[in-house]
This record gives sequence, C-alpha cells and structure tokens, in this order.
Amino acid sequence: MLAWYARDTLSPPEVTTKVDERLPLDDEDMAVSQTTTAVHRDMTKVALEHHRAGRLVEAEQMYRQLLADDPDNADCLHLLGMVAHQTGRHDLAVELIRKAIALHSMAASYHSNLGNVLQAQGSLHEAGACYQQALTLKPNQAEVWVNMGHILKAQGELDSGLACYRRALEIKPGLAEARVAESMALLLGGDYSAGWRNFELRWQTQDYDTLLRTYSQPLWKGEPLTSGGLLIWGEQGVGDEVMFAGLIPDVRSSGNRLILDCDARLQPLFARSFPEVEVVSGYEPHLYPELRIAAHLPSGSLPGLFRTDHEAFAATTSTYLVADPVATERFRRKSDDGRPRVGLAWQTRNKKSGGSRSIDLALLAPLFSRSDIQWVSLQYGDHDALENQASTAGATLLIDRAVDQLSDIDNFAAQISAMDLVVTIDNSTAHLAAALGVPTWVLLPFAPDWRWLLGRDDSPWYPTMRLFRQPLSGDWPSVVEQVQATLATTFHRP
Repeated sequence: MLAWYARDTLSPPEVTTKVDERLPLDDEDMAVSQTTTAVHRDMTKVALEHHRAGRLVEAEQMYRQLLADDPDNADCLHLLGMVAHQTGRHDLAVELIRKAIALHSMAASYHSNLGNVLQAQGSLHEAGACYQQALTLKPNQAEVWVNMGHILKAQGELDSGLACYRRALEIKPGLAEARVAESMALLLGGDYSAGWRNFELRWQTQDYDTLLRTYSQPLWKGEPLTSGGLLIWGEQGVGDEVMFAGLIPDVRSSGNRLILDCDARLQPLFARSFPEVEVVSGYEPHLYPELRIAAHLPSGSLPGLFRTDHEAFAATTSTYLVADPVATERFRRKSDDGRPRVGLAWQTRNKKSGGSRSIDLALLAPLFSRSDIQWVSLQYGDHDALENQASTAGATLLIDRAVDQLSDIDNFAAQISAMDLVVTIDNSTAHLAAALGVPTWVLLPFAPDWRWLLGRDDSPWYPTMRLFRQPLSGDWPSVVEQVQATLATTFHRP
C-alpha cells in the first residue's frame, strides 16, 4: 500500500497494510483434511471464488457453514479471518487466524496475514514477528519482504526498511509495490534524485487510488511545445493537489500555454491564484475542444522534473495561493476582539493513516490555557459533533457554522487567511494554510509521510511551515509540550 496520503476527503501511511489476497492458497499452505468430502471441497472452491470476487458476505456465510461441519478446518478459519479483517473486524480476525495457526503452524500465508491484521491495529512489533516467521518458513516471498520493510520504516529503521524493499526486488524485480516503497523511503530520507526515479510506477500498484489518464497526446517531459497547450491534471486528494500546485510557476517558466485540471472545489481558488493559467475541472477532450492539448502530465510527476535535489527547492515561493480578499476581511472583522487568532485542526478521516495522524482534542487542553489567544476551529465535520468534542475537552473554541471546510474550499481558504497562525495535524488544512502563506505548525506522528522528511522542523515544500514531531510512537503529549513552549515565545502574554 502506498505511503501517499495528503487527502482527507480528501497522504504515506504511515503504517501500511497489504492483505495477502492470493486465493486460493498455495498448495503447501493448504491444510484440508484427508477426510474432507468432495462436497466440502467444492464448497470451499465456491467460497474462494466469492472471496476473490469481493463478495465477502457470501464468502463468510460459506466459510461458517463449512466450519459448522468441521470446526478444525484451518483454511476456513484463516480465510474467515481474512474476511473479518477486510470488513474491519480486526480483533475477530486475529482470533480466527491464530486458531488456524494453532492447527497448521507451517502455513506461511497464515503468519503473513496475521501480520497484516496486527499491523492494521498498530501492533508493529507483533506484526514484524509474524512477517519474520512467514519469511522463515518461505524466504522468497517478495510481498512479505515489502510488508516487513513497512514495519521497520514505521519503527524508524529507514535503512533496514530499504534493505527489505531491495530484497523483495531481488526476488521479484517487476514488483511495483516494492519499487514504489523504495522510492518513498528514499524521498523520506531526502534522496530526491534517486527517489523520484521509480515514483512513476505508482500507477502499477494495487492500492493507488487515482487512475492514470490516457489521452492521445504524450506525457510531457519538460520540453517547450511547438503547438497546443500543456494539461496538468491533479491526482489523489485536495492536499496533494495543493502541494503540487506550488510547482505551477516552474511549469509556466517552460513557456507553454498551461491548462490545470483540478478538483472542482479548488477551481475558484486556483483560478484566482494562477490568472495566467486556464483552470478547469473534469477535463475531457470532447468537453474542451478549444483548449487544443498537445501534451499532459499528472501533477504528482512535476517534482521529478523540478525538484530533483534540495537546491531546487529554492524556487518554492512562500505564498502561491490567494484567498478571496473580501471574504478574508469579512472573517477578520467577524471575530476581531484584539486577540491573535490561531486556527486549529486535529482530525483526519483518512482510513489508511488517520489513526496515527489524528489527535484527541482533549490532549490539546494545555494550549487552551492561553485565554489571550482566540482559538478558532478549522476542523471539518458536523458542527454539532465538533461542539460536543470541544465541550468534552473543555476547549474554548470558536466554531463558525457558516463555514463548510469540505464543500466550499474557497470560503475555507478565506477563513484560514484570516488567521495569525494555524496549528494542525497532517491533513489538507496544513497544505492550504502553508500555500496561502499563513504561518503553519504541523503536528506529525513518529512515522511521518514521505514529504515531511526526517529530523528537521522545517519543510522545503512550504517556507512558512514548522514541524513538531513525536519523539516516540504515539507520544502526542510531548508534541503538545513543544507547541505550548513555542506559543509562549510567539505570542507573549499581555
């Protein structure tokens, strides 16, 4: 699974999980009893077909029916555990797969999939032990080496993680997941030249959410176009589109006529920010024949052209998005009471990595002791639910019900621009605030996304951004202490 998740509706992991869906199981992993009837074998085959096709309800029903007749059927216990995992019942999955292992401990895929479930629960040490056992039983499982690499990287062992990805590539050179994992590990370590090299293989991985668009025109390689325009189209989510929009000035320096295709919610903001660019949403050749496209490129491929080393980031400007000035002034007047305004966002709904990136609002309680600061919610979500969270946490937090951070991003950008400071987790708010030039403090988990690098408190992508990192996995209190201390020197008490 890719470590690429700046979206909230919307960047990797950081812990990623890839279910071993090689169904049916390898022959040596099968534990079907010699006394199993032909009817049961046929039922197992049909159940597997349902499972492979994603008909999990039907597969579960058949696995349970088989287990009713044969409670010690290790394969059905294991496969039922996989269904439980795929439907979010991780505790049940662990219980079932451990029962299968007790019956058939030599099945490498059982250990591997137990590792996947434990990894999804955040039990990295236990997951790593499962992967190690799977590799002891079957050393040449490239996919398991990739998962082991994810575990080690999430534990802060970047070099060891890289070694696992490279071992996977020795076994299976064409495994796109291994090449992209290696790419993202290199980017996390700051090796841009080598890191971008295999990044283009992201389209070949199973978990990448954006499809590679196919047009009759070629992919752009950075050259001047003799005729026609250049289409840059957004990929992944809002946060990614915003971050890569920072390279639009670089693209414009090529001298080409530029068309930018973005999420419809970003179109007003991008059109205002890049007046020399034709900004559209949902580009299709038959819808925009007048644009005369000569080449195209996904926005995530731009860094491979323009940010190939650390020195290239000198071209990054501190402000490249422009909020509606009238709306921004309206927000300033609306809440002006003489105190500095600090916007706050603390959650993401991202299913892959939201658990490690989000922070309980109650943990931020020490910040709210600064009553000389006006705390403003920039958190998306149901307003009633947000107010309940604030009340439970004892947070004096201004929640503006006129702002819908998800559906009206242009208005949200104006609200952000009215802030003196934004304090946020790693989500789309961080990207918007920093791109708008607002001082932005980002609270990062121990295992950060590739774009935030390691061991530094600044970001080459955003000059106005400051990073606050967990010193240990899950240690948000230390991060809050860092923020509290920095607030003391940024906004002196009256």
